[in-house]
Amino acid sequence: MAVKIKLKRLGKIRSPHYRIVVADSRTRRDGRAIEEIGKYHPTYNPSVIEVDGDRVAYWLGVGAQPTEPVLAILKKTGDWQKFKGEPAPAPLLQAAEKPARPSFEALGGDDEGKGEAITQKKKAEKKDEAAAASSASAPTEA
Repeated sequence: MAVKIKLKRLGKIRSPHYRIVVADSRTRRDGRAIEEIGKYHPTYNPSVIEVDGDRVAYWLGVGAQPTEPVLAILKKTGDWQKFKGEPAPAPLLQAAEKPARPSFEALGGDDEGKGEAITQKKKAEKKDEAAAASSASAPTEA
């Protein structure tokens, strides 16, 4: 029986995420797995890769063959280099934590209302302009 380390697809149509599994090479892509040894979420920024290095080393040691996508993931995490005895790659990019947004009070906000609106309504301005125009055009008696 040939054993493969491959990706098992989960998730919705346009938001896939994968589990890295050890399965018989004859099983279908999302079929029954012998063991789950990791996760891969490619749609996150940066993508999330979690691999159990001890279990990967065990399965590679007993002859399991990784598929091409899994081999690329194992090279990024350094598990493939550890298995082959090569130097480790550069560390993966970690997601930076977003700073917490300051609260309203910390920004110097106050709870007092500002009162009424400063801007006057458009209709009132038109009436004032019309009244001023009619009074300017009216003849004065002498």
